[in-house]
Amino acid sequence: MRTEPKLTRLDRVFARLDREPERPAHIDVPKMSRHRIVLLAATLAFYGAIVWAVIITSWLVRLDWQVMFFRPYQQWSEIHWFVDYYVVLGQRGPTAVMVAAWLGWRSWRQHTLRPLLALGVSLLLLNITVGAAKYGMGRLGPHYATVIGSNEMWRGGDIFPSGHTANAVVTWGILAYMASTPRARRWLSAVSAVTSLGVGMATVYLGTHWLSDVLLGWAAGLLILLALPWFEPLIARSEARIFDLRDRLRARRSRTASAAVPVGAPHVVVTPLPADRDDVAAGSHRAPVYLAPGPHTARSERTPISPTGSRRPPHAERHPRGSASSARPLTGG
Repeated sequence: MRTEPKLTRLDRVFARLDREPERPAHIDVPKMSRHRIVLLAATLAFYGAIVWAVIITSWLVRLDWQVMFFRPYQQWSEIHWFVDYYVVLGQRGPTAVMVAAWLGWRSWRQHTLRPLLALGVSLLLLNITVGAAKYGMGRLGPHYATVIGSNEMWRGGDIFPSGHTANAVVTWGILAYMASTPRARRWLSAVSAVTSLGVGMATVYLGTHWLSDVLLGWAAGLLILLALPWFEPLIARSEARIFDLRDRLRARRSRTASAAVPVGAPHVVVTPLPADRDDVAAGSHRAPVYLAPGPHTARSERTPISPTGSRRPPHAERHPRGSASSARPLTGG
């Protein structure tokens, strides 16, 4: 008796991934080109300029206070309901779930774990860099500001840079990063940039962030996307280790299943029992009734026989075709 191992849902997923072990040829993996390095350096300089302008309480801080006193949520109160919903596009939980679902489908179709691993690496970098900057500079938000005209730095806050804006840049920008063609990447990059800036301006409208928070958050998210090609070798190694671990677990499971069935176990062959003991003594095996042994007879002369018996009731008056039959009584005059 042979037993087949029962596949789990995870085994079926990996079996789907194994159908095409090589990444499709049309998938373009971004590389750390000279153009990308220039953009990274420019964004890093912009990041440092924003931080320096806030630290020295420059014109940017004065602009922050002017926007706060303008109170956009009171000036345009009719769009408050829309902004409350739109700002959700920058929250970590909902956006991560939506983007992970899409990239999971991409992983299924492309037979690779790279989209999900790239999303995980980008979110990890986002938590480390933006979280460290928030708690390191400790800036208070507009609703908690104490001194008019102050930069409100190093006072125990966690508002600088804007986490909503940085999260929107990374989560929606990763879709552009994982695009299959350069043209799709350009279009998705523009859409993600507009979406993330809209999320940042929504936080300014609601009064939860300074304008400089939004600018720094946008730069922080862009730095992560621009630096992501440096982590492609790590993503590739992680994918290879995951598949290697899968192979070892599968081999261990197959060894366990083979150990459960002893090698060389006799196969049990079930044969039909003879009809009576006389046949056993004679050494012959009587064929089952439904095989209809004997000389060939006409179809009209045979009674349909099934393993459970005849399905046609016996008729004493029935005669085979072609045989002489008794004379029928004549009717009529």
